[in-house]
Amino acid sequence: MGSRFRRAWLISLVILLVFVSACSSGSGKNTGEAAPSPTLSEEPEATPSAEPTPELSFTAPLTGLKRETDAAARPVAVMVNNLKPARPQSGLTNADVVWEVLAEGGITRLVAIFQSTDKGADAIGPIRSIRPYLIDIGESYGAILAHSGASNDAYDILQHQDKPYLDEISNAGPYFWRSKDRKAPHNLYSELDKLRAGAEKKGYRSDVTVPAYTFAEEGATASGAAASSIQIKFLLKDYKVSYEYNAASGLYKRLVNDEPHTDLNNGEQLSAANVVVLGANHKTLDDVGRLSVDLHAGGSALLFQKGKVVECEWVRASDNMVRLMKDGAELPFVPGKTFFQVVPNTPTFAEHVIYG
Repeated sequence: MGSRFRRAWLISLVILLVFVSACSSGSGKNTGEAAPSPTLSEEPEATPSAEPTPELSFTAPLTGLKRETDAAARPVAVMVNNLKPARPQSGLTNADVVWEVLAEGGITRLVAIFQSTDKGADAIGPIRSIRPYLIDIGESYGAILAHSGASNDAYDILQHQDKPYLDEISNAGPYFWRSKDRKAPHNLYSELDKLRAGAEKKGYRSDVTVPAYTFAEEGATASGAAASSIQIKFLLKDYKVSYEYNAASGLYKRLVNDEPHTDLNNGEQLSAANVVVLGANHKTLDDVGRLSVDLHAGGSALLFQKGKVVECEWVRASDNMVRLMKDGAELPFVPGKTFFQVVPNTPTFAEHVIYG
């Protein structure tokens, strides 16, 4: 019995070995090749997810441009020198709005309104003196007024009518500085962060309601005449101002005496989505040539947008802002920066502007 049991056991072992060998061959055939080792499946490489586009939920009140954060800062109006030795100026590409107005002797001065820019450390200037009608422009925005010196009439207004002003000469010298790269008086500068610090130190309100323009992407000049070039004549040859429309950007590029008017901070040419020319009554006050400029009476205006122009009227609205009207309705600006050019009504408004 023992012998038979051992034979049966050996036969079972042989059958088992044959079965295992057949299974390990994969196809049941002996190819003489080693069976391939199983491989782990590789995970697909992870694709980095794109950064989400920030939601632009806010609109800057003076430019109509979308922003991530609310533009609620009080505007600052800076009186910028526009004499030839002061050009190119610094900081004008950061301004939301720029006004150009005649000063005494036929020169012009720029009033740069800063509200929505985040570039608070960029230089602004050269900075010069203020006049009553320049106070008027700044006040229409509820702005802090930044300047160096003033006419007697302007000082009387500033000091006796409780105006929020920062004057390098009389009350805010530490918030300005002189550059060594230019000769005085064309070398006085400041920056928005310093001016806001000066306003806070003096206790000027920061929680004001910022006025807003009306905006529309299509603008208001669709039915207007072609106006790809604009030339504005002031009293002196040194102040030949012109704009050339760039269809690719939708902006008017500014030139002075046929040369690009640039920003010294970044080399960029000044540009605007909207160019406005206003006619105002000018009056000479004294032998020095100081002026009064009436920015309340209203009058003729031209609005240039998207390579076209529309004739309209300007009014001083109930909110103290200058607004453009046609057929009883306010004309919207194209979102972007705006340049206002104020020219005399004499001999006529029309002869100060050439376009085509």
